[in-house]
Amino acid sequence: MPKGKGAKGTKVSLKTAKKAIRMTPDGQRKLTLSNMGLTSFPKCLLKLTNVDELDLSRNLIQKLPDNIGNFSSLRWLDLHSNKLESVPESIGNLVGLTHLNLSNNRLNSAGLPSTLGSLTNLKSLNLGMNQLDALPPTLVALNNLQELGLFDNLFIKMPEFVKVLRNLTKVNVKRNPLSYAQGDGKGMLKKKAEPEEDVYLVHESGLCTTCLKKCKAEMERLITEGQRGRGVRGSCDGDILEEKRIRTFSGLMAT
Repeated sequence: MPKGKGAKGTKVSLKTAKKAIRMTPDGQRKLTLSNMGLTSFPKCLLKLTNVDELDLSRNLIQKLPDNIGNFSSLRWLDLHSNKLESVPESIGNLVGLTHLNLSNNRLNSAGLPSTLGSLTNLKSLNLGMNQLDALPPTLVALNNLQELGLFDNLFIKMPEFVKVLRNLTKVNVKRNPLSYAQGDGKGMLKKKAEPEEDVYLVHESGLCTTCLKKCKAEMERLITEGQRGRGVRGSCDGDILEEKRIRTFSGLMAT
């Protein structure tokens, strides 16, 4: 196959890539090469490292170049719906990223580098529709993260770091084999969670004293009702109150 060609015979030359760059309403340089049947990352793109947004979604890309971190200007990177099995460590050099979409690939936990924790400006991280059962503990450093997509993976418990990310408000964990634990004074009883489940996070620091007392009381009520098999469950753990309801809303960052 000629250099730069995808499965459909699309040749991505430097000239073609330059023509695909558009200015967004907010003045960002966006390069879109989505749904072109690309089986590999076009090497010519490494000469366009000044783009702010890069969309390579809906292709057949199996591997990213080790020097993906050279795109120092990137603020937005969309790689969803490819065939990626791992992410290079150099992705940690993209410190300006605010949005990263890696959903619908073939990633397992071993394929996620610890350097993802260096992306401290991330506001949105989508890892849904992969084969993940754990995340790098370094993600605890993502203090600006607001939205986290973990839907359609293999998680049996929520990552611990979500409890300390102060700006995290939306976590989509739908269709994971999540379990929850409740204490009865003698031990812990673990049960499998319902397949459709959303988690809403409320930080204690964001509540007044009266509201905090009411919220904790509500959590206790939810736990009691859950034990009675009414389909509503809750828990209060540390500095984060987790409320789990069998109620759906539009999937977070689902494509």
